[in-house]
Amino acid sequence: MSDLKPSDAKQLRDVLAWAAAESVPLEIVAGGTKSGLGRPQRPARKLDVSGLSGGIEYEPEELVLTCGAATPMRDILLLLEQRAQMLAFEPPDFGALYGLAPGGGTIGGSLAANLAGPRRIKMGSARDHFLGFSGVSGRGEEFKAGGRVVKNVTGYDLPKLVAGSMGTLAVVDRVTVKVMPAASKTRTVLVFGLAPAKAVTAMADALNSPWEVSGAAYLPAIAAKRSGVDHVAGAGTSVTAIRVEGTAVSVAARCEALRGSLGALGPVEELHSMRSVLLWREVRDVATLLPAADTALWRVSVAPTQGPTVAAVVPDADWFLDWGGGLVWLSVPDMGDASATAIRASFGEGHATLMRASAGTRTRLSVFEPPAVAVAALNRGVKAQFDPRGILNPGRMYEGI
Repeated sequence: MSDLKPSDAKQLRDVLAWAAAESVPLEIVAGGTKSGLGRPQRPARKLDVSGLSGGIEYEPEELVLTCGAATPMRDILLLLEQRAQMLAFEPPDFGALYGLAPGGGTIGGSLAANLAGPRRIKMGSARDHFLGFSGVSGRGEEFKAGGRVVKNVTGYDLPKLVAGSMGTLAVVDRVTVKVMPAASKTRTVLVFGLAPAKAVTAMADALNSPWEVSGAAYLPAIAAKRSGVDHVAGAGTSVTAIRVEGTAVSVAARCEALRGSLGALGPVEELHSMRSVLLWREVRDVATLLPAADTALWRVSVAPTQGPTVAAVVPDADWFLDWGGGLVWLSVPDMGDASATAIRASFGEGHATLMRASAGTRTRLSVFEPPAVAVAALNRGVKAQFDPRGILNPGRMYEGI
């Protein structure tokens, strides 16, 4: 049976109205780079929304961009680069993580998964830059939410609800996002040889300093060795990385201050230009630093001080820390419960997401952090309002949602 492939908003509405009337479950795909994220699905039909791309309306002076939700991220980033602007939430490219070619993701996919990279500690998540959208609910009804300005507060803030919903509430056809000026210079201060807990303390000090740090990551020696950056791969020990962005003069002065304060902890080095950019791309996209495709890969968000504890809970696991220690990327054997019980018992406040595993493992386990009873009931109520027949990515996040 062929895929359903609307080419505009009207066709999308017609397809969803038909699917709702006939109770036909749909798997929604565009670039396909995140098909391995979430519980496996067996829908009756596949809804290919890759035709809902382009139509870019870009206002650099207003720091606003509107486009089709299936517009490739590479096209958007190239356009923004030409005007020295960026998506401040630093959306990761997980193509290689799932065995696909890099660069195939879409802006809508990044927002639907609420993905953000190393700069999240300074600039927030994808939903914080999601201004508005138009789309079609599981009822087959068109609707719009948000607007083209940051301070639009009319009605409910549906962009924040849709961000992270993994296409289970509505199919979005156009999105509006806030963009930001890009830094003219990027440098990274490296500290070598720190133990995990000491590194987290160093990163916290840097993040709490007046030097406006925009990235803080810790690579154990084995992860550092896989980097394409010679100063990192050749270190032969752990690497703590602190990123600073801005104008040339400001960046140089702030890095000098950081080197002075961090130098007492261990040997320090500084990455400039493309070496710095490459390292943070590796941290953002993960696959280079944790390349074993046959493992289960966890993304655990916790208080930074808990990062080393979570990383150590599975003996001989492969891992690294981002967000100053608050994000743990943890690669473990894909067998049994893929260490889900141990990992989720190792922290208090936080959540663990199974980002990659076999279909069987993702069927058996809760891919996303199991919600509290009250939150689960709220989730079901929201789902019922947007998609009462349960036709949109059924079961992608949780059983029945």
